[in-house]
Amino acid sequence: MIVKDRLYINSINRFQIVDITPYINEKIKKSQIYSGIINVFTKHTTSAIIINENEKGLQTDIFNILYDLIPDGNRYSHDMIDHNAGSHLRSLFLGPSETIPIYEGSLDLGRWQSVFFIELDGPRSRRQVDLTIMGD
Repeated sequence: MIVKDRLYINSINRFQIVDITPYINEKIKKSQIYSGIINVFTKHTTSAIIINENEKGLQTDIFNILYDLIPDGNRYSHDMIDHNAGSHLRSLFLGPSETIPIYEGSLDLGRWQSVFFIELDGPRSRRQVDLTIMGD
């Protein structure tokens, strides 16, 4: 069986890390799929989906490394259009999706793993994350 669903995320900061793990698990339970996989995909080029540890210091480190690698105001060509080239370039390092196993009706993550939506160009309303749930 394949079930399609989605999440909408409102961000309040230019850079924001949002733990979406509990919302994804709710959608899996609603789908009644007990075993399979889920693909989590952001529909925006200035956001990302990652799996990592939900620890405040690590979140600060993620921010710092992304902005050290790709600083704002670096005379990017795309900034001539809408001044968010840095956000687009940072998303290249993170990626738009993750595919995760489902076991016993929920995400089969490691002990310290969570699924995050990364906002790189906020604040924004109704950022769409598509969920494709496949299994039995």
